[in-house]
Amino acid sequence: MGPVLWARRGRAIGSAPGNPPQQPRATRGSGVALDHVFVLCAEGAPEVARLIALGLVEGSPNTHPGQGTACRRFFFANAYLELLFVVDEAEARAEPARATRLFERWSGRRSGASPFGIVLRPLDRAGDTAADLPLRGARPADDASAAAMPPFPTWSYRPAYLPQGFAIEVATGTPLDEPELFYLPFARRPDRISREPIAHGIPATEITAVSLGVPGLGARSAAARAVEETGAVAFAPAAEHLMTLTFDAGARAVAADLRPDLPLVLRW
Repeated sequence: MGPVLWARRGRAIGSAPGNPPQQPRATRGSGVALDHVFVLCAEGAPEVARLIALGLVEGSPNTHPGQGTACRRFFFANAYLELLFVVDEAEARAEPARATRLFERWSGRRSGASPFGIVLRPLDRAGDTAADLPLRGARPADDASAAAMPPFPTWSYRPAYLPQGFAIEVATGTPLDEPELFYLPFARRPDRISREPIAHGIPATEITAVSLGVPGLGARSAAARAVEETGAVAFAPAAEHLMTLTFDAGARAVAADLRPDLPLVLRW
């Protein structure tokens, strides 16, 4: 089944809370931008075929030794889309990976757990465009030290595949029916690294909005509220878990619905 495409007015145009191993640090910063989003999927990510059929160009895959996961990725100028899956259940369920709850989310993605992750990074003042600035009136932090901090309390995850001294900051207090939230203090825009393809067969240059539909959405966790305040993501009640990625402010008024293969809609 090919992706379902539609125009803005609906005219068819084609078919086709974890257990962290240490005390969390309460931090707050507004100088953040979206680094990437992930969607948990079947082993090997056969769902990638739907994205390639749309015209997206796949970048390099990645593996995570000691974490029991691997991924396939699609890069854009300011951020990327990751399809993440478990390849070694024993590793994924052992420390230190267990505390990330990636296995719980992956194994429970069809029974209520959110299959999504939102990953933030520091704002790149030299390279980030207006699309990367926090939305709804927020501005980058004036204090460089504040800009280097996540907008939510975290615990530090130090997997074996990262160089010595590096850590992934994981939000505390997020329930499984919300997305997992991360902060990478060392990450940069893909177009500043220049190692991955960012030109695609559809006009999708930058991710400019992320919307997450959450079933039975009630009071959000403090971490989710903090992320929403940065403008990196918006939450809304929905019948099912659904991520909508908007590229270039949806200027072409075209969308592709990748359900049922992926709980994902792309707009450009």
